[in-house]
Amino acid sequence: MLCSRSRSVVILGCILSLFLLVVTATSIAEEEGVEEWMTSVKERFMAEEDKLNSSLILAAKRTKRKDPHENFKLYTGGWNISNTDYWTSVAYTAVPFFVIALVWFVFFGLCLSLICLCYCCCARQPYGYSKIAYALSLILLISFTIAAIVGCVFLYTGQGKFHASTSDTLDYVVSKANFTSENLRNVSDYLNAAKKVDVQSIVLPGDVLSSIDNIQGKINSSATTLSVKTMENQDKIQDVLDNMRLALIIIAAVMLFLAFIGFLLSIFGLQCLVYTLVILGWILVTGTFVLCGVFLLLHNVVGDTCVAMDQWVQNPKAHTALDDILPCVDNATARETLTRTKLVTYQLVNIVDDAINNMTNRNFPSQFRPFYYNQSGPLMPVLCNPFNADLSDHQCQPGEVHLSDATEVWKNYTCKIITPGTCSTQGRLTPKLYTQMAAAVNVSYGLYKYGPFLADLQGCDFVRSTFTDIERDHCPGLKRYTRWIYVGLVLVSTAVMLSLVFWVIYARERRHRVYTKDYNAMHSEALRDKGP
Repeated sequence: MLCSRSRSVVILGCILSLFLLVVTATSIAEEEGVEEWMTSVKERFMAEEDKLNSSLILAAKRTKRKDPHENFKLYTGGWNISNTDYWTSVAYTAVPFFVIALVWFVFFGLCLSLICLCYCCCARQPYGYSKIAYALSLILLISFTIAAIVGCVFLYTGQGKFHASTSDTLDYVVSKANFTSENLRNVSDYLNAAKKVDVQSIVLPGDVLSSIDNIQGKINSSATTLSVKTMENQDKIQDVLDNMRLALIIIAAVMLFLAFIGFLLSIFGLQCLVYTLVILGWILVTGTFVLCGVFLLLHNVVGDTCVAMDQWVQNPKAHTALDDILPCVDNATARETLTRTKLVTYQLVNIVDDAINNMTNRNFPSQFRPFYYNQSGPLMPVLCNPFNADLSDHQCQPGEVHLSDATEVWKNYTCKIITPGTCSTQGRLTPKLYTQMAAAVNVSYGLYKYGPFLADLQGCDFVRSTFTDIERDHCPGLKRYTRWIYVGLVLVSTAVMLSLVFWVIYARERRHRVYTKDYNAMHSEALRDKGP
């Protein structure tokens, strides 16, 4: 009878201790920063104080956490995924769940050991049967099983949405980086084409050709660095996301199977299998509590990253920890590229205009070949140069044709050739000269068109716009779905944890019930046999 009471005390102690554990863990979590993700508005306000510091140290206020790696001093390095101290400080916010996992593993293991000891060392005594205890244990077992199923569904849905949202964000960053890299290479190609422009044997000056060779190397280097670094980050992050997704799907499936099979085994009274499943569940619940901590850590990192992006947009710097995600193009390279493209455009337009003014719009005598080719008809409009000599913007004047329209307008001034080298019809351009001038115009217009893009590069605007879009369009979903996963894991862990306890309690109550019914039936039969 003593061991029977001991088992009851142990089981009751398990239930009370588990509730105390949850309450204590909640209190610890609040003290160590779990409430951070529940008060995102407050965090953002705090993170945006002292803009001078946050422009240099991203998310400085939000990331001030105790760092166990530095004797629990406050970490002050801000958001930086390359800093070990950042990771140890943010990992410290998940300590409550690691503590829960440890306490659960040790405490429930001791409870199982005591129960097994009582069964092995103490003789079983007759025991009574309480309908209330039996019904209550069954109701609670059903409730916790349903809660575990709901948690698994929540976890599976959350991981699916999180994976999709994260992949979309990653694809967006990569597409922006690839777009920038591709445009840089296009600028390089246009500069290379500019070196080959030849209008009636007139080419760019030697110093301009030399400067093109110099800047092309820098452009190609920047484009390669941007695309390679972004692709490397994409591969690493995508591998982590895929492995994480697979792990969460397996966890959701295993915990769902465990909860459902444990419930059925308890209902059918397969006591040996129930205790075997309890041991397996004991280990799995420990693992899921550890994962709760991991995803709380991930949730905090996502929140830190979004705040860091927002602060960088407000106070852009060429070199910050965000370079690990999407680096800016070197400011000096961007500025020099913009200057060189303007200079080349200006020089090419001058070459074309010189050809128009000094050759196509003049009526040379026939002996002045090759300048004479029987030019005739209305004078051609000159090309509008978009830049002045100091490379400032130039407004087109009446009678000048814009770069975008020149090739179409000049078709009307092109003659037909019957005798080689001489116009047979009215016109100011031979087909060959038109082709040469059109090539110069196309290169000039291509370089001019990329001017705003290069200006954005100079101010790192493409990174600013990317981070603005991520913070506005992607961050809310990322934070929401990491919370879904975190909540789903907590719900599954807690529900299965309590289900394990009630598997044991219900199996005991069911055994008592069966014994009592058998005992009562035997007693009634014995009374009938004695008879009056």
